[in-house]
Amino acid sequence: MESAAAVPCAACGDDACAACRACSYALCRACLDEDAAEGRATCARCGGEYAAAADPAHGNAGAEADEVEDHHAGGGLRERVTMGSHLNDRQDEVSHGRTMSSLSGIELNDESGKPIWKNRVESWKEKKNEKKASAKKAAAKAQAPPVEEQIMDEKDLTDAYEPLSRIIPISKNKLTPYRAVIIMRLIVLGLFFHYRITNPVYSAFGLWMTSVICEIWFGFSWILDQFPKWCPINRETYVDRLIARYGDGDDSGLAPVDFFVSTVDPLKEPPLITANTVLSILAVDYPVEKISCYVSDDGSAMLTFESLAETAEFARKWVPFCKKYAIEPRTPEFYFSQKIDYLKDKIHPSFVKERRAMKRDYEEYKVRINALVAKAQKTPEEGWIMQDGTPWPGNNPRDHPGMIQVFLGETGARDFDGNELPRLVYVSREKRPGYQHHKKAGAMNALVRVSAVLTNAPYILNLDCDHYVNNSKAVREAMCFMMDPTVGRDVCYVQFPQRFDGIDRSDRYANRNVVFFDVNMKGLDGIQGPVYVGTGCCFFRQALYGYGPPSLPALPKSSICSWCCCCCPKKKVERSEREINRDSRREDLESAIFNLREIDNYDEYERSMLISQMSFEKTFGLSSVFIESTLMENGGVPESANPSTLIKEAIHVISCGYEEKTEWGKEIGWIYGSVTEDILTGFKMHCRGWRSIYCMPVRPAFKGSAPINLSDRLHQVLRWALGSVEIFLSRHCPLWYGYGGGRLKWLQRLSYINTIVYPFTSLPLIAYCCLPAICLLTGKFIIPTLSNAATIWFLGLFMSIILTSVLELRWSGIGIEDWWRNEQFWVIGGVSAHLFAVFQGILKMIAGLDTNFTVTAKATDDTEFGELYVFKWTTVLIPPTTILVLNLVGVVAGFSDALNSGYESWGPLFGKVFFAMWVIMHLYPFLKGLMGRQNRTPTIVVLWSVLLASVFSLLWVKIDPFVGGTEPVNGTNCNTVIC
Repeated sequence: MESAAAVPCAACGDDACAACRACSYALCRACLDEDAAEGRATCARCGGEYAAAADPAHGNAGAEADEVEDHHAGGGLRERVTMGSHLNDRQDEVSHGRTMSSLSGIELNDESGKPIWKNRVESWKEKKNEKKASAKKAAAKAQAPPVEEQIMDEKDLTDAYEPLSRIIPISKNKLTPYRAVIIMRLIVLGLFFHYRITNPVYSAFGLWMTSVICEIWFGFSWILDQFPKWCPINRETYVDRLIARYGDGDDSGLAPVDFFVSTVDPLKEPPLITANTVLSILAVDYPVEKISCYVSDDGSAMLTFESLAETAEFARKWVPFCKKYAIEPRTPEFYFSQKIDYLKDKIHPSFVKERRAMKRDYEEYKVRINALVAKAQKTPEEGWIMQDGTPWPGNNPRDHPGMIQVFLGETGARDFDGNELPRLVYVSREKRPGYQHHKKAGAMNALVRVSAVLTNAPYILNLDCDHYVNNSKAVREAMCFMMDPTVGRDVCYVQFPQRFDGIDRSDRYANRNVVFFDVNMKGLDGIQGPVYVGTGCCFFRQALYGYGPPSLPALPKSSICSWCCCCCPKKKVERSEREINRDSRREDLESAIFNLREIDNYDEYERSMLISQMSFEKTFGLSSVFIESTLMENGGVPESANPSTLIKEAIHVISCGYEEKTEWGKEIGWIYGSVTEDILTGFKMHCRGWRSIYCMPVRPAFKGSAPINLSDRLHQVLRWALGSVEIFLSRHCPLWYGYGGGRLKWLQRLSYINTIVYPFTSLPLIAYCCLPAICLLTGKFIIPTLSNAATIWFLGLFMSIILTSVLELRWSGIGIEDWWRNEQFWVIGGVSAHLFAVFQGILKMIAGLDTNFTVTAKATDDTEFGELYVFKWTTVLIPPTTILVLNLVGVVAGFSDALNSGYESWGPLFGKVFFAMWVIMHLYPFLKGLMGRQNRTPTIVVLWSVLLASVFSLLWVKIDPFVGGTEPVNGTNCNTVIC
């Protein structure tokens, strides 16, 4: 074992006599004495304690050993090493990409914010210059590298071993009051329900019973929504440490990533939008040989193919331009349209000239794309013909062969600077009549298999065609979690929030969905991880294959249904053991593949290997190349694969019959059975024991476009709600699925339950929104005369609701306007799209009536927010329109009744009108959508004008006899009334 004297002091270069236990920061005796004189007894870098080592000056030949704990999957492994060997081991491990130390990421700073250890180095240098160091130290200093280089090397070494990310918990000053108010609200809610149930209103028993049932459901829904927010967290990544650990360049150790982009109909999803998404992927800040982009054309449109060919050609200019000047965002449409000073921080003299030329090239590229779109508006009778004169294979989108075209890559065209470009692959899976193709989920599974055969990157990042890369370092942000040995072992995916362009300033229809992405998802990140939302998500490929994480949670000792029969727990344990021992099946499979290729005569052992191979074929399908790729955790094409036949194998794995009698869509890949395949896919992974991570970079990673007019927005919400209802009625319902393994945390299960039951809130919500109008029209009310105690419960409930919202805004950082828009659209969507989703889902289950979803058209109007005012009538608009009109009529009728009944009725009228105005104000954005564009008169003015006009008309009817009319009132003439 090495002596500690061989280790130099990190401050002066002399022989070290002690080192920090946490970060191995070594110091000599003189520097330790200097620290002691200044009152510092701990490490200046991380605050840890020093461990003594060999001290030649004091004649101590033996080195005192420090105990170091190595946290691996097995856990608890300890070994004793000297300080010198500990430091040298760290230096030897720099080249190993997946090692991880326990270095602290916290530096102690002085009052000016400068690290103390740097001040100490500077102070030491000044003292050495003043005292004129001895000849021995001068000679040692001449042989050693300069102090500045030592500091830089030490900093690089430290960065390479620091954690790549850290959790930033919410401040206790913000979170503790929030939790206290939640508990208080639960108590008040219980007392409120006790009062409501024990004090019925017999004069309006039906209305009272309806209101109580609705309120109980709202309380249950609030509990489902609130408790997953119990322990929210924030995260911070360190991209510079990722580079220090794995390098950056041709020899980088960063893992390859396959991008998936899905599109269906180019006439509804404009090719220019898809092209910009592809360009932003190709220009991402990541080693080019480790990026591949797969575009799934599920509509087999020649327009998509030709536009992708034009995009590949334009990428040869665009990609080097982006990387040369480090522009953001790296999608040309949004880069050239942003209203900023593009010369800021751009000091290259040729930037302006090249930018103008690039903008001109992009305009010409847009003209070519738009010409293709115009040409595709009318399909020729004989079908589309390719440039070589052959018919386009996808002329019939429901009956065509599989198509694959590699545009860019190792064998493709290089950019105009002669550099390699990322691989770009066009994929259109085979479609045949009589096969179930499973829409987007089936297309994504086809991309999984194609990419596994051609590139097989260990990580997959999927984007919708209208979501572009807004932050070129987004992939590195994800790798800070995925490639961190201590964090990424059990992570199945990293989910980024969705951000949008082109939304009106007030976000009338809550398109940004800020409450969900900035509140709910942060809360889930503190439990088992956020749900998968369909786009902007980086997957670990092995998790998609149905494998469990390396270290699974311990199985519960008792089963939920252990009381029912003796065999129940046994079956559950056996099933869980099979999942735990899944890795052993990989070894069997490797042996089976070897046997199938090189052994002709099978003995008994070889037959068992063949059975194992057959079980994997039943799971993954009949492709030996693909099956081999599933065993490669670090990715890469199998060595046994023949490069000349890879395309043929890729065509095979996207055939329409490949998934027959396999586990695709059932246990592996994107899960079938719902139009919201994203929720279902993430749920299955969490049930296997995986966790996910929520990553929110300062600059949004991805941005997309959203339907901004009322009809399209409601149809989008209808699709999401319908998918939730389908999951609720399927075997994957979180109410009963996934209890056997015991790997889904309870708060996470509550979140998934809330995700699939929220559409059913539409039924009590519609009833509750109609109650105020009914009360105003009938003169009855759902609440009896309030006592002092009842007043306290009502005030307590209202105050707790307000406090919960205020404290939630405080720790999440969202604005009051975003919160209010979310509340408004919760009512709008609840009484319209959610209601239709419930009935459509039930009809699909009972009668087998499947509803066809129409892809939402994206905004292409040149006028800013022009499509916001487009009105498209649909049946989804009928319920909220009815409720709105009913409450307006109820308000007018209420005032009319109060005028007839005298001043005694104005008190009860206030509660009823307040209730009705609550409904009207929540439906106000819906009213604006119905009225279309109002350039001069605000909608609120129109609304109040109608209400006031109605009230004044009633007043005029009542006072008209006093003005001189002769019409009798209540059977009397005007003179009698005056008397």
